[in-house]
Amino acid sequence: MRLVVAGLVLMALTACTPEQPAGSATRAPRSTAPSPAERTSLPEPQQATPERGELRFTKIAELERPVAFAVRKGDDRLYVAEQTGRLRTTDGKTVIDLSGEVSSGNEQGLLGVAFHPTGRWVYLDWTDARGDTHITEWAYDGERATGRRDVLKQDQPYANHNGGQLAFGPDGYLYIAFGDGGSAGDPQRNGQSLRTLLGKIVRIDPRGDPYTIPRDNPFAGRRGARGEIWAYGLRNPWRFSFDRATGDLWIGDVGQDAWEEVDHQPASSKGGENYGWSLREGRARFRDGDAPDLVEPVIVYPLREGGNCSVIAGYVYRGQKIPWLRGQFLYGDFCAGWVRAAPAGDVTDSAEVGKVDQLSSFGQGPDGELYALSLQGPIYRIEPA
Repeated sequence: MRLVVAGLVLMALTACTPEQPAGSATRAPRSTAPSPAERTSLPEPQQATPERGELRFTKIAELERPVAFAVRKGDDRLYVAEQTGRLRTTDGKTVIDLSGEVSSGNEQGLLGVAFHPTGRWVYLDWTDARGDTHITEWAYDGERATGRRDVLKQDQPYANHNGGQLAFGPDGYLYIAFGDGGSAGDPQRNGQSLRTLLGKIVRIDPRGDPYTIPRDNPFAGRRGARGEIWAYGLRNPWRFSFDRATGDLWIGDVGQDAWEEVDHQPASSKGGENYGWSLREGRARFRDGDAPDLVEPVIVYPLREGGNCSVIAGYVYRGQKIPWLRGQFLYGDFCAGWVRAAPAGDVTDSAEVGKVDQLSSFGQGPDGELYALSLQGPIYRIEPA
């Protein structure tokens, strides 16, 4: 996305044109792997979609270039990562300050945050002065972050396409988004390579030494593949989320020249999905070559049309305050600023429900209510109009 404020590019999570420059953990296995056809299916609607209403975006805080959002068990505060390097609460408290360590390139900095399901540890995804990615853990008691340690480090060949999303899944494991390494057109072919974490969604238990690979990961123990990989064929999965009701995974993958896309993985999946990049962009062929069982995106929309530049994946709404929105997936575009809602069972039936200038991310509160972040600074609570 091209994030431009006062004529200065602050961050480029945008689609690129060609001219732009171990161990193991035991966990109850998931259910039987779906067939390729089942992998592309979505949950059936439980009832007819109620008539859509209107949404209001109520400003609740102003921070510095907010890009990621998290909540902590037993804590009613909202935690926000600022791209400039600080983890802060919406009431202004600074929890961790990496501003003297993070790189400051367009797609670099502090990019993701997640709390362990127990609330005892916090994890940040950030890029250092060399541009390489760190997943770092702190013990956190609600007041002080201590005991810092690096869980995982990934060298980055270029400054862009760093991904950055962190989230614990319903299974208690940490999922991490890595872009394809950057430049344009996936020059190192990382998206389709199982020998690198770049271009992947990774699944680990971060409480190992330094982490452990779940035994039921799809490539665990496979020669020539990284066992941490959960899904691959991704270009720059800037944001993804889990549906708190179904466990389904929704991934927003920023496009290259023509298409933005959202990918979907049902909770029944055992992982291993190939979402196509860089053989395919959206549903269109990008380069020669093929692979079996490519998983089609469930949402695509054209780059540049109406100012579109970068998809921002949100959440399936499971709150109580907006009845007509329940069960609908929210997503938006950074440059165009629109926010759309689509029933999780029929994402083709989407409609615009609001606008946020420089939309950088969505957040979900402990009660299932949703928030929107603007790189310009505001944090908005999404409410019925």
